[in-house]
Amino acid sequence: MNNFRHAIRQAMTIARRDFVATVYTPVFLLFLFAPVLIGSISAIGGIGAASMGDGVADKARIVAIVPAQVAPAMIAQDKRLRAMFPRDFRPSTLSIVAPSADPAKQARAAIDDMRFDVGGVLYGDLTRPQLLVPAIDRYTAPYLEALAQATLSADAPRIVATRHEAIRARASIGGQHQSGFIAVFGIFFLTLFLAGQVVGTMAEERNTKVIEVLAAAVPLEAVFAGKLVGMFGVAVLFVGFWGAVLLSLGQWLPPTAAQAIGDLAPAIGAPTFALLFAAYFSLAYLLLGSVFLGIGAQASSQREIQMLSLPITIVQVGMFALASAAARHPESWVARFAEVFPLSSPFAMAGRAANSATLWPHALALVWQLLWVALFIWTGARLFRRGVLQSGSTPFWRRSRAAPISG
Repeated sequence: MNNFRHAIRQAMTIARRDFVATVYTPVFLLFLFAPVLIGSISAIGGIGAASMGDGVADKARIVAIVPAQVAPAMIAQDKRLRAMFPRDFRPSTLSIVAPSADPAKQARAAIDDMRFDVGGVLYGDLTRPQLLVPAIDRYTAPYLEALAQATLSADAPRIVATRHEAIRARASIGGQHQSGFIAVFGIFFLTLFLAGQVVGTMAEERNTKVIEVLAAAVPLEAVFAGKLVGMFGVAVLFVGFWGAVLLSLGQWLPPTAAQAIGDLAPAIGAPTFALLFAAYFSLAYLLLGSVFLGIGAQASSQREIQMLSLPITIVQVGMFALASAAARHPESWVARFAEVFPLSSPFAMAGRAANSATLWPHALALVWQLLWVALFIWTGARLFRRGVLQSGSTPFWRRSRAAPISG
């Protein structure tokens, strides 16, 4: 017991050393405000994409070749139907054209109009309208057909319904699934941004031979655990800072955004869900960080560490894809596999918390994930002891058996 406590103190000493060495530097401020730079670049790209999209939308049209006496009713019905669509999914602007002697030829000419991208043309008798629509367009023809039907029925008495606000007695299934996906994506984004930093923590100390001094004074397991906890402390500081910023900005959200957030109702309850999210983010960071720390400790140069970044990102994206599939199908075998597989378990269990109110699986999952963190730390330290300290700085994947000495 005393040895265990002594190892814990040694690990915490190394964790404090790494935490201070990382945080008390000007570079950490750049890292802390990196989301501002990323958000600014994303906003600029989004504005550019939106402006290009608006430019394309301005050039898009649907055409109705109808007599002048029909045009007012069709315009009114188009306005009514168009209001049912979200802004980004509304049909192209309607252009009304008076029919010529040959409406079919006129429709073909409208499709080939160089001034606009015409998505479809309606012509002929509205009781049996003719539609000229490109083959790749699947939505314009049904809309034009509905528009023709609504125009014919324009003189019918309009029904005005009385609306009553419904209050759900339980969380909606859609809200649960959305909460699950947001939890999975939140953990994925944070670990993608933060956990990869662990890979290079051993590189500088290997180059300066400090790791050999530490290994002589402290068990390697304590060194690995301390470095992992130290970098996790940096991650917690980062998340805490931006969490406080986002909470302070939450009061300025428009009512529609606040209502949309309110519709995200996890099945397990918001307070418990928040605690489990924090726990699973911690375990996801420790699991991925312990694996990345063990792999990065084998690298002998910054070039090899940079080469490891792509496989690490692929692993993280793979775990996100697996957990996302589990969140969409919470009772499937994919969900069970994602919940049991160590690297995807925190992601999948965060999604499960949104879709199920049962608590006991989370207790088992947290213990299961902690066991794998300990196993990964032990394995990483063992590989480092055998592969680096006993064979210079050659990584384990480059070592070969020594040739036998002939007598």
